[in-house]
Amino acid sequence: MGTTTLDAEGQCMRLSIIGAGYVGLTTGTCLAELGHHVTCIDMNEERVARLRAGEVPIYEPELHELMASNIEAGRLLFSADTRTGVADADAVFIAVGTPSLADGDIDLSFVQEAARGIAKVIKPNCVVVVKSTVVVGTCRALREIIAEERGALDFSIASNPEFLREGTAVRDFLEPERVVFGSDDPRACAVLEQIYKPLADRGVTVMRTSNANAELIKYSANAFLALKIGFINDVANLCEQVGGDVSAVAAGIGLDSRIGSAFLSAGPGFGGSCFPKDTRAFAVTGRKHDAPQGLIETLIEGNGARSQMLAERVLAELGSEADGATIAVLGLAFKANTDDIRESPSLAIIPWLQKAGCRIRAHDPKAMMEAAKQLDDISFCEDAYDAAKDADGVIVLTEWDEYRRLDLARLAGTMRGSVLADYRNLWLPSDMTDLDLTYLSIGRPTIHHASGTATVAKPAARKVERSIAAGSSAG
Repeated sequence: MGTTTLDAEGQCMRLSIIGAGYVGLTTGTCLAELGHHVTCIDMNEERVARLRAGEVPIYEPELHELMASNIEAGRLLFSADTRTGVADADAVFIAVGTPSLADGDIDLSFVQEAARGIAKVIKPNCVVVVKSTVVVGTCRALREIIAEERGALDFSIASNPEFLREGTAVRDFLEPERVVFGSDDPRACAVLEQIYKPLADRGVTVMRTSNANAELIKYSANAFLALKIGFINDVANLCEQVGGDVSAVAAGIGLDSRIGSAFLSAGPGFGGSCFPKDTRAFAVTGRKHDAPQGLIETLIEGNGARSQMLAERVLAELGSEADGATIAVLGLAFKANTDDIRESPSLAIIPWLQKAGCRIRAHDPKAMMEAAKQLDDISFCEDAYDAAKDADGVIVLTEWDEYRRLDLARLAGTMRGSVLADYRNLWLPSDMTDLDLTYLSIGRPTIHHASGTATVAKPAARKVERSIAAGSSAG
């Protein structure tokens, strides 16, 4: 990976991470890889014991190897004791969860609890760094909480938002496009500059700003990326109606440097731990401060309705046979290369199918254990072919590479029915030429096969044909 570590001239810092979940564990491990001495603190003693044994409780490529090497080097420790874990820290990173509340706002209670827990035990001049995703104004509020508990203002507080993508989090940390941190205290900024000096020395852009700006940058970035996904999905809906191909449209507009190709892959909508939660919180923040975010409000509504729409496309193809049909669902994680199912399209689409009377057989390379905790009455299968056995339809919801490599003829031969819904556009319509399948994809016309002959359904054209026929009959 070519990471640069600190030299032996006093640049190494003692850092503590409160929270050893996805963000905290990745952050702590990568900071240790940069040469710092890091202690990750978590109140779950069982989790701490597993981490000390080198066991990673989440699936994230490259994290296990990096964690093991830094434990062996003595740069990465784990503790369930906050007092001893932060006592000598030059900076303490708060990386605990901020789950959604019922109204879309975020629950800051874990962040506030972490702040109170360290308030009396951090050393003077310690920098408290908020790594958790929080709404604007949180750092200011935490400063007041810590000062009240501590009875002094001999500390600094800073915001250092994370931009980690599940599946590539290690590389995102060690090879970032930018590092953003904000503080209203120059001393805190100096400490953070030292922490991230190995990355800055490699040419990584390090942006220093205020607390409020750093908090807003995180939410604004995620909201904008989610908007790109929502936009291309709306374009995909139009393509399906007029006989267009969203892949070609996305490629064409992505060539414009002002737009770019990233996040222009049409699909079942955005999920995961960030975009749904962050867009809701961003919208709530706008309403609270009398600056409504209308685009985001519309985006949230459209993304929420997408799962039902995609489920109904499959049900429409099954027709009267939907009640009692067996559907194979390939992919349960919200995206490939993670076992995270939070806000995954599968959590919404599967219940819609079950409500219509469908039986579900499912497979995912990594996420079946997590899915079993939230989805009922599902048969989990060894592989995609096992899931598709005697199925009336197959739906692809996660873009795992192993699904791209499936033998489609074998898959079709395993099925009882003929509906294949490729909601990640893993294949081309031309791949279906010799298969007796009805192929649904995103932003492309449906392909109906009859006796081995492919026909492309163009909804808009059919509407015109029906109008002409009705006009002829009336005449």
